[in-house]
Amino acid sequence: MKYLFPTIILLVSYTTIACGQIVFPSPNQVEMQKGNLTLKKSISIYAEDTTAFYLSLFRTEVLRDTPVKWQKKEPGAEICWISDSSLPPEGYQININPRQMIITASDQRGFTHAVQTLRQWVTSPTGSLTFACADITDYPRTQWRCFLLDSGRQYQKISTIKKYIDMASLLKMNYFHWHLTEGLGWRIEIRQYPRLAQIGGAVGKGEEQQGFYTQEEIREVIKYASQRNITVVPEIDMPGHAEAALSAYPELGCFGLPVEVPQHGFTQNIFCAGKDEVLFFLKNVLDEVCSLFPSPYIHLGGDEAPKGNWDECRDCRKRISTLKLKDSHDLQLWFSAQMADYLKQKGRKAIFWGDVVYHDGYPLPDNTVIQWWNYRGHKDLALRNAIKHHYPVICSSNYYTYLNFPLTPWRGYNEARTFDLKDVYLDNPSNKALKEKNSLILGMTCALWTDDGVTERMIDRRLFPRILALAEQMWYQGEALDFTRFHQNILQRKEWFEQMGFKFGPALKSEVKEDYKWD
Repeated sequence: MKYLFPTIILLVSYTTIACGQIVFPSPNQVEMQKGNLTLKKSISIYAEDTTAFYLSLFRTEVLRDTPVKWQKKEPGAEICWISDSSLPPEGYQININPRQMIITASDQRGFTHAVQTLRQWVTSPTGSLTFACADITDYPRTQWRCFLLDSGRQYQKISTIKKYIDMASLLKMNYFHWHLTEGLGWRIEIRQYPRLAQIGGAVGKGEEQQGFYTQEEIREVIKYASQRNITVVPEIDMPGHAEAALSAYPELGCFGLPVEVPQHGFTQNIFCAGKDEVLFFLKNVLDEVCSLFPSPYIHLGGDEAPKGNWDECRDCRKRISTLKLKDSHDLQLWFSAQMADYLKQKGRKAIFWGDVVYHDGYPLPDNTVIQWWNYRGHKDLALRNAIKHHYPVICSSNYYTYLNFPLTPWRGYNEARTFDLKDVYLDNPSNKALKEKNSLILGMTCALWTDDGVTERMIDRRLFPRILALAEQMWYQGEALDFTRFHQNILQRKEWFEQMGFKFGPALKSEVKEDYKWD
C-alpha cells in the first residue's frame, strides 16, 4: 500500500527489541523465553495451505518480501503454520524458540490475528528479521469489535476506506460499520433508483461532500475486507437522516415537497411511514443492499428521527389510527419492525440505534440488535431497555467511543464534547458495560463520524492514539495496565504506527498547545 512503509529499518538497540514486545491490543498471555529467532536470506516455511491470504499478508508485512522456501514437512521449516480445531474461534498461539516459530490457530481469522501480532513483534537489526522468543496464547474478549466510518456526511476515496479496513484488521477488529446514507449524502448505488446516488450523492456543498460508491467499488471493498477477516456492515438510515434521498425522490416524504439539505444536523424531513409505496421503495433498496453485502447484519439506523411531519401527515395519522398505535414513536417501532421482518426473511439481523427502545411500544422482531450510543443524552437507558427486552446490544456510547470528539473544542464541538486518552482508558461506559459479562452484550464499536467537515486529512489525528485504548478494551481479557504504563507503551509504539502511515494527535489534553489546529 502506498501509505505503508514496512521497509524502514529500525535502529539496533535494546529499546528496539523491547518495543517489539509491545503489541496493541495486548495478547492475553505472553511468556517471554531466552534468546531470539533470527532469520536471514531465504526463509523456510511449512503451511497446509500455501495460497491462504494470511500467508501473503505475513510475507509482505512481517517478512518484508524476503524470499521463501516452502517445506513439505514441519521439522525442516523455520516457520510452521498448523491448524488446531481445539483452539477457540479467532484464537491463536505463537511459540518462538531460537530455531523455529510455530503458529497455531483454529481458523483463518486466528491466523490473521497472529500475523497482526507478528507485525509488531518483529524487529530488523542489520537487515535480518529478529523475533524475541516467547510463548503467546491469545483470543478475543468480545465477539463484536468494530470500527465505524461515516461516509455519509463526508465522501472518502476507496483507497482511504481500505486504509481504515487495514487499520481495523491490524487492531484485531472484525467488523467495519460503513455509514453510507445521511442527510448530506447517499453514497451507495441502487440501480433500481439511480437518482439516489446521482442526486443524493451530490447534495453536500462542502469539501469532500460529493460522490458515491458504485456497486463494483462496494464489492471490491467487501472482498478486500473479507480477506482480512473483516465483515462490512452497511448502514442505510431510516426513517431519519433522509434528506439526501428525499432530494432525489421527494414523494418519499410526507408531503412530497422539495426538502432543504442541512449542512449541519438534521430536519423534520424523514421517510413517510404512512405510505405503502415508501415501504415498497425501501424494501427494494434493501434487496440490492442484501445482494451486495453478505454480512449477517444490516444496520437500519433509526436515530434522531423527529416526528413533527408525521404528527401532521394525513397518511401517518391514518396508519396510527388503523393499527391502533399509541403515537408517532410507536409508528416508528412499527415501521422498524416491518423492515426488520423483511430482513429476517432474507436470513439477516437488523441493527437499530438505541433511540428505538427509549420507550416501550410496538414489539420488534427477534432478529433485532440494538446499538447503544447516546450516553450524553440518556446515560445507559438504551442498554438497560434492550437487555430488558432480550435484544442483543452493541456498545458504542458517545462517551467515550466517538473519536470525532476532539480533545479540545473545535467547530461544533464544545468543551462538553471532548475527551482524551485517559478519559477513554479509565472511564469508558462501554467498557464498564462489557465488564458485566452479560451474554446479550455482543461487544463494542468505536466511531469516526464526520460532522462539521472532518475531511480525510483530519481522520488519523482523531483516531490515534485513543483508538489503541478502545482496541485494548475490545480484545484484551487480562487485568488492565495502570494508565501511566499503558501511556508509556503507546509512546514507545508511536513511531511504528507512524511508519505504517497513521499520524498521531495529542494523547492528553495537557499536551494540546494553545495554537494546536485540529484542521
